[in-house]
Amino acid sequence: MDQPPDRIHLRDYVVSAEIGAFQSERGRTQRLRFALEAELAAPIAGAADQVDRILSYDVLTDAVGDALAERRYDLVETLAERIAAQVLAQPMAAAVTVTVEKLDRGPGALGVTLMRRQGGVAPLAPDGARPDVLFRGAPGALPAGPLVIVPDAPRLPLPQGGDGRRIALLALDQAAWALAGALGIGVADSRTEIDWAAANGLAVAWAPARMVADLADLPADPQALTLWLAERVQAPRLFWALPPGAPLPAAPAGMRAAQLRAPG
Repeated sequence: MDQPPDRIHLRDYVVSAEIGAFQSERGRTQRLRFALEAELAAPIAGAADQVDRILSYDVLTDAVGDALAERRYDLVETLAERIAAQVLAQPMAAAVTVTVEKLDRGPGALGVTLMRRQGGVAPLAPDGARPDVLFRGAPGALPAGPLVIVPDAPRLPLPQGGDGRRIALLALDQAAWALAGALGIGVADSRTEIDWAAANGLAVAWAPARMVADLADLPADPQALTLWLAERVQAPRLFWALPPGAPLPAAPAGMRAAQLRAPG
């Protein structure tokens, strides 16, 4: 008779973070409680009391911390999915159950529990499969390999009044969809979609509004967004498709930058 798989767990892990889709949840933190249980791919009995042969508990706490540091989430469901993907990036984890609860939104704990197995979530981009980033301010051939393309501003007249930054970001989203249609590629508006495309060697156009709407200090300027994204995804290379004579912006430290020539 087969024995049930061995598991490790993290329980009652409480962290304060800004999260939530409602306006009342923006600009303030609230307590989140996490519970993670990872099913091991191999029994603990085979580890021979050697720490390197067992899934580390740090994998569970790091998955929570890294997911929260990556971006602001509207939904605890999205956060739980991201945590599950990070745990399952470890080959010693066969499956994981993730519970995320809000402790300050009602009389009790409100949250979600999800269970995912290997192959059941979009993979994180592995080391060596990080996408290059390209700012497309002029025509040019696309580099080979995984690539995220940031379109230039569409130069559309913006309506007066309202949130000008938000309107500018939505215009960039529209530009991304138009560019993706012209190039025959997909659109990514989340880190999960960018990682999935990178893991599969694909090029995508980036629609930035969803990822950066709540980063008030980040301007809705496509070149500034390009630099922010390149750092965020740890892009190995940063390309600039710029008009002739345009200066090449400085790349983040340790990142190679190059200007693409327009077809002549």
